[in-house]
Amino acid sequence: MGVRVAKDFDFPKALNDEIIVRIEPSKGWVSLKLKELLEYRELLYFLTWRDIKVRYKQTVLGIAWAIIQPFFTMLVFSLFFGRLAKIPSDGIPYPIFSYAALVPWTFFAHGLNQASNSLVGSANLIKKVYFPRLAIPIASVLAGVVDFVLAFIMLIGMMLYFGIFPTINVFWLPLLLLLALTTSLGASLWLSAMNVQFRDVRYIIPFLTQFWLFATPIAYPSSLLSEPWRTVYGLNPMVGVVEGFRWALLGTNTAPGPIMIISSLAACSLLISGALYFRRMEKTFADVV
Repeated sequence: MGVRVAKDFDFPKALNDEIIVRIEPSKGWVSLKLKELLEYRELLYFLTWRDIKVRYKQTVLGIAWAIIQPFFTMLVFSLFFGRLAKIPSDGIPYPIFSYAALVPWTFFAHGLNQASNSLVGSANLIKKVYFPRLAIPIASVLAGVVDFVLAFIMLIGMMLYFGIFPTINVFWLPLLLLLALTTSLGASLWLSAMNVQFRDVRYIIPFLTQFWLFATPIAYPSSLLSEPWRTVYGLNPMVGVVEGFRWALLGTNTAPGPIMIISSLAACSLLISGALYFRRMEKTFADVV
């Protein structure tokens, strides 16, 4: 069986007309290449949708876990911290006081745990196809938005039950959610990149999350601290998020002005440094993972 080649086909010219894209490892500290990430926005969407479906696949209660987890944590906190330890709650009923903090915290903690292990979990994809690796941890964090919405609906129901109505400050909630997302993604970029190189990191993450929980004013108010220590406390970005949620929804008198500024600066620093470190280590992912 012969192969017929058209005489008018200029093979060298056809090769010259092709667009050749060469992928080379980066050197040193590199740019974040956010434009490249924007070009792969459809991939980011499908990775996010994949993480949402996998999270509740073959579960009995399904998306109800998004409400059950913070709700039962609230019950435990209300029993031991509210009733037994008599922790003050800024004049707010303790159940709603703690649950209002657990809603953004659960969103942050879910993103941190899922995104930190996302690169190792996507090892086969990383080895076979080129795409911006930043899309993987970003998708894992964004997948938690669905859980946040469900838990937030539960929070609104509890507020109505306790006769608490949000004030005009509720318009700050999108920015507070963005602050929580920035903090979760910043920490996740550091941990996910380190987890590829050092598998011990996955054992540290649960301890880190638990320590961060008690270092954040969820079971207690930040008003227990006097100035200037209360403002310094804002170096933990989740302090600004939690206190901001209570202020915006429950109308507490502890307006998180200086704390919010410090927390925002800390979150932005965490995100920028994490993204730069992630991009620096990205060239080794396919070889090590």
